[in-house]
Amino acid sequence: MDKDFSAFVARWRVPFGFALGIAYLVFAQPTWPLLIAGSLVALAGLGIRAYSAGHLEKDQNLAMGGPYAYTRNPLYLGSLLIGVGLVIAGAQWVLGVVFVIFFLVVYLPVMHREERNLRQRFGRAFDDYAAAVPLLFPRRKPLRPSRTKFEWNRYRRNREYEAALGYLAGVVFLIAKILLR
Repeated sequence: MDKDFSAFVARWRVPFGFALGIAYLVFAQPTWPLLIAGSLVALAGLGIRAYSAGHLEKDQNLAMGGPYAYTRNPLYLGSLLIGVGLVIAGAQWVLGVVFVIFFLVVYLPVMHREERNLRQRFGRAFDDYAAAVPLLFPRRKPLRPSRTKFEWNRYRRNREYEAALGYLAGVVFLIAKILLR
């Protein structure tokens, strides 16, 4: 992957995400059944992100325990599930296609860029880990029993509560959109 494109995407992923979020809020047409189903899928993604953040010590250790024993990118897997859940809840399948394209174009290069950084930082340990654990979609069994435990301090330090607040705001907005019809 071209390093310039990867750097561009890394820099602009949040603004692109906000633009997609605004389009979603404008065009979403939620119904109660789809809101409930989509919220449950998104909640599962939020749970994966929270559990992952509680195992992650950014820039200190190579995370290989907890959810990182199943996938190298559980935070992005959680984000994917949150996005799919919100697409279901919003009942706009065109936005679903746009979201999938956005995810592939934005997050795959970001994952590869982060992997280059991890490879430089952790060398052979990262290469061995990457050879055994898939990039995004989890393996059935963990790489090995986890040596780390979830810690709320890590969760807070990684500011994962921001994702929870965003999820809550999105669901409240969708409920309001249903009630105001």
